[in-house]
Amino acid sequence: MKRVFKGIVTSNKMQKTIVVKIDRIKVHPLYKKRYKFSRKYKVHDPKNEAKIGQTVVFAECRPLSKDKKWKLMEVVK
Repeated sequence: MKRVFKGIVTSNKMQKTIVVKIDRIKVHPLYKKRYKFSRKYKVHDPKNEAKIGQTVVFAECRPLSKDKKWKLMEVVK
């Protein structure tokens, strides 16, 4: 089953690649305090259609390079 995520584009400086940041909230196992953490993913964008600040949906795919294992599905307006 392929994983699908939604995040915000933080960089589109590379050719056919965008960097997408996802913010999540976790709960500390001992202190039960909620805290926010984020992770960045390199996503394959073959048409260079995503711009900085847009929300995008991307899914898992076969490895395209050392870091790229995600493919752009759609740009959410």
